[in-house]
Amino acid sequence: MQFYLDGFRPGDPDIKDAAPGRRQTGACRPLPETVDVLIAGCGPAGLCLAAQLAQFPDIETMIVEPKPGPIEKGQADGVNTRSMEMFQAFGFGETVKRESYWVNQTAFWMPDPDNPSHIRRIGREQDVADDSSEMPHTLMNQARVHELFLEVMKNFPSRLEPDYSWAVQDLVIDRQADDHPVTVTLVNTGVNAGETATVRANYVVGCDGARSSVRKAIGGELHGDAAHQAWGVMDILANTDFPDIRQKCLIASAKEGNLLVLPREGGYLLRMYVELDKLNPDERVATRNLRSDDIIAAANRILRPYTVDVKEVVWWSIYEIGHRLSDRFDDVPEHEAASRTPRVFTAGDACHTHSPKAGQGMNVSMGDTFNLGWKLAHVLKQRSDPSLLHSYSAERWVEAKRLIDTDHEWARVMSAPVGESELDGAGMPRFQKQFIENLEFTGGLSVHYDPSALVGLATHQSLASGQVIGRRFHSAPVVRVSDAMQMQLGHVAEADGRWRLYAFADKDTSSSRLHRLADWLETDPASPVVRYTRKGEDIDAVIDVRGIFQQTFDQLSYEEMPSLLKPIKGKLGLQDHEKAFCVDHKGKGDIFDMRGIDRENGCMIIVRPDQYIAHVLPLDGFDELARFFEGVFLPVNAL
Repeated sequence: MQFYLDGFRPGDPDIKDAAPGRRQTGACRPLPETVDVLIAGCGPAGLCLAAQLAQFPDIETMIVEPKPGPIEKGQADGVNTRSMEMFQAFGFGETVKRESYWVNQTAFWMPDPDNPSHIRRIGREQDVADDSSEMPHTLMNQARVHELFLEVMKNFPSRLEPDYSWAVQDLVIDRQADDHPVTVTLVNTGVNAGETATVRANYVVGCDGARSSVRKAIGGELHGDAAHQAWGVMDILANTDFPDIRQKCLIASAKEGNLLVLPREGGYLLRMYVELDKLNPDERVATRNLRSDDIIAAANRILRPYTVDVKEVVWWSIYEIGHRLSDRFDDVPEHEAASRTPRVFTAGDACHTHSPKAGQGMNVSMGDTFNLGWKLAHVLKQRSDPSLLHSYSAERWVEAKRLIDTDHEWARVMSAPVGESELDGAGMPRFQKQFIENLEFTGGLSVHYDPSALVGLATHQSLASGQVIGRRFHSAPVVRVSDAMQMQLGHVAEADGRWRLYAFADKDTSSSRLHRLADWLETDPASPVVRYTRKGEDIDAVIDVRGIFQQTFDQLSYEEMPSLLKPIKGKLGLQDHEKAFCVDHKGKGDIFDMRGIDRENGCMIIVRPDQYIAHVLPLDGFDELARFFEGVFLPVNAL
């Protein structure tokens, strides 16, 4: 962690200096007349976006929430490995690792052939494949995740905090206006219930759930189907003789339905998803008037011969499985994309809904806005053309469709009667086989963006076979050259809107090709570092360049590192000593071997601010690098 760049400051380094001229804090503060970005909803999607934008005090951001304050319990609990990587970039990954339950194994239970009314364990599977991520799959109260995002917002320069008890009622877009063209009508849901106010915004992001007012205002609809199956979910404190209660379990009974057990943080709390009644095609789950006692009774029927003695029901809910997807994630119909750019977006449940059992809801929702946040920042800070914003819907709709299709199949397998869920001759139940096949998906690691202005072609993919263009950058251990610090390379990337360029040296012990690249990046007018860094900004303000060498720490001379890897920064002109790395010399793994980096030639890996690989290029691919960034940034002299 780096701080003191602009002078010594005592206290918590996570708390940044407050920006001047920010909005006053407090529950009774007046609403602003205009903002750059208005976010509707303080769920995981909205807070992930707000946490990104909070670090830019020159971007006026407002986030509204109809509830009177933060949630305290319930809702989602699964944090997949990809989200954990993202949390690391926000600075609270280690906190989640310390507080959460780690999902290490998943156990599978089915009817005992000798006594079908009883269940028995039929297998276990490792939940996270070896070296699929340096981060664990965790379970944690969604409210705590919200709290961590809120803390990031509060600690960033803008001191952003939500406006509670306000909901978006409607919005209107003035197609002829360039300045704050979206007029949003807010309605108070608190002590002044029914009172309305208007705020004009440059951009609006609807993270306001499946009944999204933002989606409806732009004519969006959720299309899909329902499985007509009622499920109950409960967070409980309980005693039981079920032996795998502190492991994730998928349980299928002979006649009583299915059950998913998820241990939770704290050592005692656990969640159960319990299959309940089949619904008629025209029936809603609310008509059944099911209660928490019904969930407990069903769980005990499924668990036989074991029982669960519930001491406290912390939270419970009844839901029905539905799989729905909006036809678009912004306000611009496809036939108008060439003539105008988006002003209003939807994210999370506002544009895709599915069953909660695959544990993807919170994760995919945060993935939506992690994708959108840096793009909004680029446009609002006039680094990129507004046409960049078309890429949000283009990229995230495809991933949402993949989620819906996979979850639809998973829900069907989970709800199928035991005799129908087995594969003849497969040697394992179908739901166990499906679980294994879905591990990459459930880890959040299957996202693969197609070639575009933000994702290059795979022309040079062989230079880094383990870092696939369009997929997330896969971290690996390295050693920092300046101080021999062992660390994960991917952890240098913060959620700060900057691009990363990782230059992997060739086999030449003098690393002459990497030196030539560094010199060109630092001094040549065609270099994207030179071309897109504004006067007065640090040299890494837009593109953060890191060098990785094949030699071990003891074989390198720090004084011979390129000056770009030891830049002078900040108002005091201090030298940054954390840009050069080498292979791990203590046996944790060689990043070149682990990620398929061409040792003979080395390469450049360009990584987007959301941690996805934009391109792989040779170390001498100067022209290709310059052309790629021409499709991303506006030159400084164009402003």
